Amino acid sequence: MAQEIAVGIDIGTYGVKTVIALNNKNANKKSTRIIGTGISESKGLRHGYIINKGEVTQSIRQAVRQASKAANDFPVKRAFVSMGGIGLSSYVSIGTSVVSKADLEITEENVTEALKEAESSIPQAVSINKKIIHSIPIQYRIDGKPTLGNPEGLKGTRLEARVLFIMCLENHLNDLIEAVEDAGVMVTDVMASPIAGSFVSLSKTQKIAGCVLANIGSETLSIVVYENGIPISLEVFPIGSTDITNDIALGLKVPLEEAESIKLGSVTSTHYSRKKLDEIINARLSDMFELIEAHLKKIGRSGLLPAGVIITGGGSGIGKIEDIARDSLKIPSMSGKLEIANGGNIQDSSWSVAYGLALAALLSEDESSLAGISVGKIFKKIWNGFIRWIKQFLP
Repeated sequence: MAQEIAVGIDIGTYGVKTVIALNNKNANKKSTRIIGTGISESKGLRHGYIINKGEVTQSIRQAVRQASKAANDFPVKRAFVSMGGIGLSSYVSIGTSVVSKADLEITEENVTEALKEAESSIPQAVSINKKIIHSIPIQYRIDGKPTLGNPEGLKGTRLEARVLFIMCLENHLNDLIEAVEDAGVMVTDVMASPIAGSFVSLSKTQKIAGCVLANIGSETLSIVVYENGIPISLEVFPIGSTDITNDIALGLKVPLEEAESIKLGSVTSTHYSRKKLDEIINARLSDMFELIEAHLKKIGRSGLLPAGVIITGGGSGIGKIEDIARDSLKIPSMSGKLEIANGGNIQDSSWSVAYGLALAALLSEDESSLAGISVGKIFKKIWNGFIRWIKQFLP
């Protein structure tokens, strides 16, 4: 059952953003309207890691209070929260299940068994100190042949599941939840930042054709690759728009504050060579897209994504970023845009994660599955496990 009002909190290294969204239902048509936004300077974070929980809590409290006031003092009690940072990673694993029914029909138990085996097959070196926050079946095979959709009800002797597991550092997850709850907000669920951003930055057509969403944050570059409507890979790199600011400060020998203004195209009193500035910016952007290209080669998708790269985040408007991306990746390139009715104070794609979180919460389970991922899984899994534990003592 979809919610009527939902809250998304994006906790980034540069800023904390809160979005309150409402489901509108008119004449059997459903639309989403943003009724409140809030933003505060992010403190206590480094590359997405919490280094001072008290400062993070204060930043969250300020952004939530601002959004609540904008939404006519709507009380923010629960929220979907983003999980980002360089501790976020993904791994693809394969699990199998032997069909034991006499009629060879694949059951829910077979699917569950294959998914569990895929999870248990993750190497310890990959999973140690980490928590799985999303388990996304990429493909099912029955007797070696790929099948589309849910395999339940089909027939065969052996079911194979190829699953994408998105993980984060467990201590970072715990710190994040504590920081939010210390601000007086219960965490409904946690979603990987790149996945949340994809809800509003990518169209269904782009996801099906194949694309990569690149979010350039202050200190991190996060990407998620989609194909056939499903996320197939995710990665976060420790490089962001702050590195461009630092390069400008060193290259032009100006203070950091002025370098930031120059990067954003603001008028300053400093005289500098436009050609030199372009060289500085282009060099760092090229480094970023080389990292993306190396990852696409690693997963066998280099030059094979028809919908290309969609660039979002605070660093998406820097220089001739689309041209550099196109030249580096050899695929189409475009800057992501948010088209939101009644969008409040949302002005650019840096709000995509916060809005995506709220939108994900407003979707029904069927709609979110069609969007490429099911939401509400972390705490649902914990609750279901608790229920199963209780049932064993019942008559």
